[in-house]
Amino acid sequence: MKTNKEDLLITHLFDAPCELVFDAWTDPEHLQHWYAPDGCTIAFKLIDVKVGGRFHSVIHDPVHGACWITGVYQEIKAPEKLVFTMELSNEQGIPVSATEAGKSKEWPPAIITTVTFEPVGGKTKLTLHQTVAEAEARKTGAYQSWFSMFDRLNALLPVNK
Repeated sequence: MKTNKEDLLITHLFDAPCELVFDAWTDPEHLQHWYAPDGCTIAFKLIDVKVGGRFHSVIHDPVHGACWITGVYQEIKAPEKLVFTMELSNEQGIPVSATEAGKSKEWPPAIITTVTFEPVGGKTKLTLHQTVAEAEARKTGAYQSWFSMFDRLNALLPVNK
């Protein structure tokens, strides 16, 4: 994983094995229950989880409105690694600029997200890398949103005994 020192990099320990955490990232039924910031919901217009497969989703935010994203799955190595693009778009899936999407001009219109899943005992150490400056992610709230989403996901996963 090639990283830039300014990129967003987060690690989190989940109380479940890699297979379950990986499935939660790749199963649309699971994603709809945790993959949106607190107070928001997500809906998928399209999701085809395979290498080269695409997704088109919208996060409904009661304060900021709809945020449409398209992406392509670039690498899927179950249950170890997931790489996908995320590009700001409109409802038709056409790419838009950050400002057109209601973001600051510093937010990149497209980013690459790499998620790795590492077994630690019966738990999973997840590492999330995104090609967006951490300072920008903190400013927009995207950084903080990951932690609330991870907490929600951890609560949904069966706990190891």
